[in-house]
Amino acid sequence: MKQFDIKEIDLTKYLFFTGKGGVGKTSTACASAISLADEGNEVLLISTDPASNLQDVFETELDNKGVRIEGVDGLTVVNLDPIEAANEYKESVVGPYRGQLPDSVIENMEEQLSGSCTVEIAAFNEFSKFITASDLKDKYDYIIFDTAPTGHTLRMLQLPSAWTSFISESTHGASCLGQLSGLEDEKETYKFAVDTLADGKLTSLILVARPEETPLLEANRASAELSELGINNQILIINGLLSGHDDEVSEAFYKKQEESLDKMPEGIKDLETYFIPLRGYNLNSIENLRSLLIEDKEYTSDVDININESTSLKDVVDDLYKNEKKVIFTMGKGGVGKTTLASAIAKGLRDKGEKVHLTTTDPANHLTGMIEEDDLLTISHIDEEEELKKYQEEVLENAKKTMSDDDLEYVKEDLRSPCTQEIAVFRAFADVVDKADSEVVVIDTAPTGHTLLLLDSTESYNQEIEKNQGNVPESAKKLLPRLKNSDETEVLIVTLAEPTPFYESVRLEEDLKRAGIYSKWWIINSSIYKTGSTNKTLEAKANSELEWINKVDERTDGNFTIIPWSSDQIKGSNLDKLIK
Repeated sequence: MKQFDIKEIDLTKYLFFTGKGGVGKTSTACASAISLADEGNEVLLISTDPASNLQDVFETELDNKGVRIEGVDGLTVVNLDPIEAANEYKESVVGPYRGQLPDSVIENMEEQLSGSCTVEIAAFNEFSKFITASDLKDKYDYIIFDTAPTGHTLRMLQLPSAWTSFISESTHGASCLGQLSGLEDEKETYKFAVDTLADGKLTSLILVARPEETPLLEANRASAELSELGINNQILIINGLLSGHDDEVSEAFYKKQEESLDKMPEGIKDLETYFIPLRGYNLNSIENLRSLLIEDKEYTSDVDININESTSLKDVVDDLYKNEKKVIFTMGKGGVGKTTLASAIAKGLRDKGEKVHLTTTDPANHLTGMIEEDDLLTISHIDEEEELKKYQEEVLENAKKTMSDDDLEYVKEDLRSPCTQEIAVFRAFADVVDKADSEVVVIDTAPTGHTLLLLDSTESYNQEIEKNQGNVPESAKKLLPRLKNSDETEVLIVTLAEPTPFYESVRLEEDLKRAGIYSKWWIINSSIYKTGSTNKTLEAKANSELEWINKVDERTDGNFTIIPWSSDQIKGSNLDKLIK
């Protein structure tokens, strides 16, 4: 595997970086853009990542039009805020109905347009403008996109073709309520953007992954799904490879990376693959980004740790037990360790004599072999695809009883929305919690605030409008107020001491607050700082975590705990180590 040097690669005009949140897409895209500009090229870098901190990195106020960067001749940066774009888009759809329809209907419309689907459409909308602008194509040698994390990106790309077929199949044109409204005008733009992405002579897809199991699986999934959309010109970058080891922790870290690479999924094994070494410095300046693809350098942290570090996961379990919490969710992005921590918490409560039911929605069903059932502990798995299918069939069955064919067509379209899956899974949660009135229920993922508000607004909307689109079942109606009751429900936020996971967690927490859901504890998982490694690179990486640990401390008023990075597969008796 060769070290990644963008100048040595056969490049197309459009370079499209993608990968799981936190793998280093933004920094790799920035370093590539700087490197190409330093060679005398005119480069346009576009970020659609809501967790992006590009303004700090380039020490410049950025906008959605493009700003020349001082210190890098030839580089122009555009920073798109997809959330802001989504709000503008939402208002363009809902605005005309204000004052024309009852408030409960307007609220329901607004909530339907507040999910991740709308953010992705708005981001893709902005993104398409840059791909289809012929003046930009002539002005720049390279146009680089740093996209939002993989799940977003995939849906962003899948939506245009799906929506094009919705628009052409629909008897309503674009007059349907929902994310489809306002898209008719963009039909040609989207088609051109997707065609450009699928043209290997124009576009390269650069998959970024860390040498770890979850990001590699995510890269494999992204690669396969993008191939299906015709995007086959793909390169893989393994970011953060430790080059050697000189203490126990670095040896375990090195071996774990090697094992993950040995087990690399088949789908990405044959891709042209490069690596970027693990750097012991923060990528928070132009100078450091310039070094990323070239050299390592000394890193000293000027951040002091100013926290009380005595809190452990055992204290979190004790607190949940003392406060008699009955419904406990672990919430966070993929790969941060939600399933492991849910298992440890379930085991900790069971060891205190509580009757516990643990359930997972992880498609890989990670609980298998992780923890055993006994008299006090039961385990179940929610199959998201199965739940979605069940929900779609049930809604259509109900709708057929009362609706005209025209209205049915609308419902069918509504059920194709990616947000539908969240609601289907929430109903399955509700059934699990409902059956477990006499137990503590621990679930390894949580519904977003948007889903809860959507269900809430659907309920009040259904009371006012008789033509409902599938009833909210009793168990879900019961669960909504329970979730808002902080005496029995708690969401634990699981994150990493890094910028992207921190900002993603902040957004998750704010979304929960919007829905009136209580969250007290944050858990920082896989911390290098807590390992005490003396390896130079890992020590520097540990120092770079301090800023984010302090931010979590500040945000939670000290209600957080840090779990050290571990090479062990945490299952069975190893779970006890976490809660000792």
